[in-house]
Amino acid sequence: MIPLVDLKSQYQSIKSEIDAAISEVVDSCQFILGPKVEAFETDFAAYCQSRFAFGMNSGTSALHLALLAAGVGPGDEVITVSYTFVATVAAILYTGASPVLVDIDRLTCNIDVAKIEATITPKTKVLMPVHLYGTCADMDPILEIARKHNLIVIEDAAQAHGAEYKDRRAGSMADLACFSFYPGKNLGAYGEGGAVVSNDEKYVDIIKQLRDHGQSAKYLHERVGYNYRMEAIQGAVLSVKLKHLDDWNAARRSHAEVYFRELADSGLRLLEEPAGCKSVFHVFPLFTDQRDELREHLHANGISTGIHYPIPVHLQPGFNNLGYTEGDLPETERVCRQVLSVPMYPELTSETIIQIADSVRQFCRQGVEVHT
Repeated sequence: MIPLVDLKSQYQSIKSEIDAAISEVVDSCQFILGPKVEAFETDFAAYCQSRFAFGMNSGTSALHLALLAAGVGPGDEVITVSYTFVATVAAILYTGASPVLVDIDRLTCNIDVAKIEATITPKTKVLMPVHLYGTCADMDPILEIARKHNLIVIEDAAQAHGAEYKDRRAGSMADLACFSFYPGKNLGAYGEGGAVVSNDEKYVDIIKQLRDHGQSAKYLHERVGYNYRMEAIQGAVLSVKLKHLDDWNAARRSHAEVYFRELADSGLRLLEEPAGCKSVFHVFPLFTDQRDELREHLHANGISTGIHYPIPVHLQPGFNNLGYTEGDLPETERVCRQVLSVPMYPELTSETIIQIADSVRQFCRQGVEVHT
């Protein structure tokens, strides 16, 4: 079976580096934060073309603390999308604020910039675009809207490590940015992990305190905080993997070119990479009204697939108190019915991608109507 993601192959390619880094942490007995996390934070901030990075225990925690650092709380509104992993919206609710959900541009699956201003109210405090699937949202008009309305911008860059927008890295463009290092991400930890990145010094103390029980010094708690600290083993692992990230992202882009070429005449809709963007293809999605039939066909041919995401956040049972109903975000809902992710990871070969594409085209040749 061709896997959707192959973490074992990646580990085998850097095994000696990873094992040595973990061994150093164990020998030091410094397991929480400490020098390994600090070294990663310095390197990751530089990688993101930013000044500061703060390691967290998850991407969800990063989103939560970025919002708190931005001063978001009860009575505030945060504009984002429903077509995302649920943590984007959940983190807003953690603060007591209200998520305001905007539909997506179906060609990129990122926020439809043209629909943002209509949702701004006197309660709006933050715009939080999501760089979905490793492609940056259209940041210039988003930043322009934010300046016009005096809003803070937070990038949800959980899937976009190394992605670029007009030669600027994800994480460098907004007031704050958040990353996830969930194992399957382009830059993945060996467990949970996340980071907040910023160029603004005013966020340094508050984020450091909030992630560590509100401490400014040992046993001196300036505020009520959280246990959101990064473990040293994850910092050590991420430092090793960060050195390989550009090569891995280049491999993903090369794989995407093969998919685009081989599936150009398939009749399926493929995700568009906007001009000026350099995607890192966290996943490679296809779109068809026959999604479930295509998935069964690929499974029967030994090809794993995923669905990112089958149910938009506004239609999830746990979020029905947001006040949205089916039909409110039509492009989001349509994409959720159509999307199917095929294998994408650096260790894939062109031959394997062609095999996957051949199987997809075989399905299309069966006379099934696949145009969307």
